[in-house]
Amino acid sequence: MRPVLFSTQTSPFFLTNSITIMNIVIANKSHIKYASVICETIADSAKVRGTGIAKRTPEYIIAKLEKENAVIALEGDKFAGFCYIEAWGHNRFVANSGLIVHPDFRKQGLAKKIKKVIFDYSQQKYPDAKIFGITTGLAVLKINYDLGYRPVTFSELTDDEAFWKGCQTCKNFDVLTRTNHQMCLCTGMLYDPKQEAVKAAQKPEKHPYNKKVLQRLKSIKQSLFLKNKKS
Repeated sequence: MRPVLFSTQTSPFFLTNSITIMNIVIANKSHIKYASVICETIADSAKVRGTGIAKRTPEYIIAKLEKENAVIALEGDKFAGFCYIEAWGHNRFVANSGLIVHPDFRKQGLAKKIKKVIFDYSQQKYPDAKIFGITTGLAVLKINYDLGYRPVTFSELTDDEAFWKGCQTCKNFDVLTRTNHQMCLCTGMLYDPKQEAVKAAQKPEKHPYNKKVLQRLKSIKQSLFLKNKKS
């Protein structure tokens, strides 16, 4: 594993004995050349995880780049990671989606850095929006929890049909349709800036992240829904 120096448009992240510079920046039109490799990495990531992840076309990614609704991680000119923003319900809800790290740069903490940058950027660009996500990845759940997200039911997420249509390319979409969009293998997580402001004033005790509970929940849903799918 190579030591890495992380830097962003706002502040640098330094690691001891760093010899590689990793830039995490707001993506724009100059990054359109990476659209294909981003899509390939999303598809490969779905295979590695063995779980559902919505596929995206180069045209879809290019649209995000042109609107500067994404962040990209680069080592020099080499693609390392990506995440994009989706706004729903007249900008009342925002999702940070498609978080990926290229295989050459995994297990270096890059996903967490990318997520933090796009989380902060989303709050700047959509200050009144609730930020949410749905995922089956325990690592992403942990990252989200550390940022202030909390597990919620799907009914607390956006009801914008365009968002849920984006799940059609996921291999588990039939589970979502069978439950009338009430449940899937993914866990819904939500960050509400207004609620967090109230909590900050009250200074409540923060409950530690419990990986075993979420792992158990994931196993139960897989056993229930995938068994029904086969029968």
